[in-house]
Amino acid sequence: MTIEEVSLTTTRPVRRSLLVQRWADLTFLHWAVDPALVAPLLPAGCRPDLLDGVTYAGLIAFRMEGVGFFRGPGVPYFGDFCETNVRLYSVDANGHRAVVFLSLDAERLLPVLVARAWLRLPYMWSRMRLSWQDDVLSYTSRRRWPGPRGARSALSVRVGDAISEPTPLEHFLTARWGLHTRSWGGTVHLPNDHPQWPLHRAELLSLDDELVAASGLPAPAGPPVSVLYSPGVPVVFGKPL
Repeated sequence: MTIEEVSLTTTRPVRRSLLVQRWADLTFLHWAVDPALVAPLLPAGCRPDLLDGVTYAGLIAFRMEGVGFFRGPGVPYFGDFCETNVRLYSVDANGHRAVVFLSLDAERLLPVLVARAWLRLPYMWSRMRLSWQDDVLSYTSRRRWPGPRGARSALSVRVGDAISEPTPLEHFLTARWGLHTRSWGGTVHLPNDHPQWPLHRAELLSLDDELVAASGLPAPAGPPVSVLYSPGVPVVFGKPL
């Protein structure tokens, strides 16, 4: 993908809802990574999605709210939890641009078990916390199961001004309406629909992370090239393609 093509990445409306949820208080950290290193980690039929020859790995921490089936209400207690995921950027032969999750740490065991069994997503059960102090947002995570047990992540950011016009890189990293995963004997694309992200600049105050390295990627060698915050969006997932 070139900078000129970034503006063409738009949502595809979901016709039939399988899951509803809201993603809230998200922090996006991203590092540039070698596409040759990423390619073997993607499902069959997918290749690294590139922006001017570069691809990225993301560490995204947030709170999941109101997870429910079809278009029904959120499941009490089990539908609200903190999550931190490590993800890559993919494109398939049909042109679906999406994300590939290397790991998804979540604090509720039941959603972890359901997502692992149903969608074959690499969810992990972790002890987690999200907290605010003035304009500083902090996340902590320590893995319980399946492993590596004790793998941790702790980060804090100071939330800044709203972004009126995302840069091409910021759009590339956040304008993703779907995921690729290995499931049901092959690779599937699971589409989702949500409004354009409301984004803010953010300053990384601290980072102590083992989740990126635990996912199979090299530990980041330097600071992230992009740090963003979003108050969140409502999300609808459709049937797999």
